[in-house]
Amino acid sequence: MTAVHPVVARVTERIVARSAAGRAEYLARVAEARAEGPARGALGCGNLAHGFAACGPEEKAALRGTSRPNVAIVTSYNDMLSAHQPFRTYPERLKKAILLAGGVAQVAGGVPAMCDGITQGRAGMELSLFSRDVVAMSAAVALSHDMFDGVLMLGVCDKIVPGLVIGALAFGQLPTVLVPAGPMGSGLPNAEKGRIRKLHAIGEIGRDELLDAEAKSYHSPGTCTFYGTANSNQMLMEVMGLHLPGASFVAPNTPLREALTDEAGRRIVQGVPPVAEILDEKAFVNGVVALLATGGSTNHTLHLPAMAAAAGIELTWDDFAELSSATPLLTRIYPNGGADVNHFHAAGGTGFLISELLDAGLLHEDVTTVTGEGLDAYTTVPVLTETEGLLWKPAPEASGDEDVLRPAARPFSADGGLRMVEGNLGRGVVKVSAVKPEHRVVEAPARVFSTQEQILAAFDAGEFDSDVVVVLRYQGPRATGMPELHKLTPPLSVLQDRGIKVALVTDGRMSGASGAVPAAIHLTPEAAAGGPLARIADGDVVRFDADSGKLEVQADLDGRPAVGAAPSRREWSGTGRDLFAAFRASVGPAERGASVF
Repeated sequence: MTAVHPVVARVTERIVARSAAGRAEYLARVAEARAEGPARGALGCGNLAHGFAACGPEEKAALRGTSRPNVAIVTSYNDMLSAHQPFRTYPERLKKAILLAGGVAQVAGGVPAMCDGITQGRAGMELSLFSRDVVAMSAAVALSHDMFDGVLMLGVCDKIVPGLVIGALAFGQLPTVLVPAGPMGSGLPNAEKGRIRKLHAIGEIGRDELLDAEAKSYHSPGTCTFYGTANSNQMLMEVMGLHLPGASFVAPNTPLREALTDEAGRRIVQGVPPVAEILDEKAFVNGVVALLATGGSTNHTLHLPAMAAAAGIELTWDDFAELSSATPLLTRIYPNGGADVNHFHAAGGTGFLISELLDAGLLHEDVTTVTGEGLDAYTTVPVLTETEGLLWKPAPEASGDEDVLRPAARPFSADGGLRMVEGNLGRGVVKVSAVKPEHRVVEAPARVFSTQEQILAAFDAGEFDSDVVVVLRYQGPRATGMPELHKLTPPLSVLQDRGIKVALVTDGRMSGASGAVPAAIHLTPEAAAGGPLARIADGDVVRFDADSGKLEVQADLDGRPAVGAAPSRREWSGTGRDLFAAFRASVGPAERGASVF
């Protein structure tokens, strides 16, 4: 076994030491919750009768006893979202597989699943981040009936998977497997999609042409194929040991996908370690390294700390930054390149990636996974054969396309492309893996805004004609629920293409599709919490230096009053936002996961 890289070892040791008290308390709660035999054995007769009243005779007989496990299915199915539509058939399929394996399954509950791609720039986006914690609570409600001996979580997209994991960790004594659905087929090439979006931003094509291009990109059941938060989720669940090996990027409605779904049902009956044992400090370090090595979504600088906290582990942005310094970038997947996740999968996918990172000492192999083995089991790929059915073979020893996926010896860059910046404006995250080196340092006067619409209007009016740092404040979790600001990507990219040096500084999110424009996001403390962002003014010169990690305004902000404010409760209403006022009041800072827990 290759020795663990000294940076990985050092960061892991630091996380273990920092988290000792919290992790011990969490594991003690898990141990207390672990029942001798099925939890339903402690239910009163009336309680248990309610629990199996809708089951068939065979299932009722099994659930009256204690010899056969009962598996909870928690699903994010809806048929509006392409990524979740394939889950429609999963419950019945899984019930059959589990019954054949000697268990019983019940759909314990559903969780909401919303799509940032639909809500971008709309009021609904202000519920998006909060929906993660609603998913966690919904999963906890589903599992609260004490009827279950294991869990299958069906989820794919942005906030859904982190929410499911947080909910599962509240029942850390239960074996849990995450069951994916896979990506849609490749559509319009990403470079062409980006080109058309820019043309629309400058008014050279109309809505019909733009909609035609978007419909060719997002065209069938499955996950969107760019490497945003949804597909970063899938990769993370595999590297962290909660998926079956190689399950992440197999297409929906294919024989191999169906076989992997059936196998998840069999495995949960045959025996899977409790989720509390799988998601330890080493698993989270593995997740961060894999995220960095693939140029994954910046949203996971929120989600991974929130998931870790649910397991009693304190994961910080400093851990991300230090691991990034030692982690090579091994993939080019849109928005960090032209390829999509299907190209990545065909080039060798997660099996090749994990093998390379293990050989470089950048991942912990000695972890617990749903396979019952260490991470070496994930250096394989699933295949479906006529004679032996589903089996796993070693991943390819060479990449099938080094323009998309490279060995650790020949990376696209020596570091993982995620930087922390800090200074007298606060502390934020910068994803530089898609930003050219010549664009990573910007020193220019600020233009300060409080809404995306103000920026778009200024762009349409031709107001950006020289170097500029665009500051967008009051977008943090306490202000507006921390919406993604992806609609800003096309106009800011147009400015950069025109030769204008431009950067974005915001306490909001820029999404898993953060692209070629330098952006300091998740700035904390946020403006609504009294952060310095509330006191910056138009014309203040800002130095944004992603290379040195500096974010400074060349002005004395201490004596200035705050300008503007978060929307009032009356203003922050409609589209269900008023129902989430309590979340805004209790949410934590971005660097701690922007969680209400």
